[in-house]
Amino acid sequence: MRCGTLPAFDPAAILLGMFGEKLLDHFQHPRNAGEVAGANVKVQVSNPVCGDLLRLTAIVEKESIREIRFLCRGCTASIACASFVTEFASGKEIGALSSLTPEMLSESLGGLPEASFHAAHLAHEALHALLREARAIR
Repeated sequence: MRCGTLPAFDPAAILLGMFGEKLLDHFQHPRNAGEVAGANVKVQVSNPVCGDLLRLTAIVEKESIREIRFLCRGCTASIACASFVTEFASGKEIGALSSLTPEMLSESLGGLPEASFHAAHLAHEALHALLREARAIR
């Protein structure tokens, strides 16, 4: 390398060094992004420290999440966790979802670095807010 030149910048290589393939797949190809038309449950949570914002909308029928979608303004890990949590929750009974923990969410995505673990907490908080709202409409 000549003096004064910088090495090539490869953002994909940086992300691969930080996150696992499953997390990056959810980030690059998010599942259930957007809002559910006609949703009967809507929640929004935020992380005041980093500024990430996650909105979940869903149609809950007969104790089950028939359809769920997300909108997220946040980092790579927050978007991936939001995508995963909607995929995980879709079609499940609301009672079966309350056992999901941030640690389980992280493990399911191949693990999160400590600096990104807030993303698992955000998705967990949003899902549990959605479950509380779903129980309230019964």
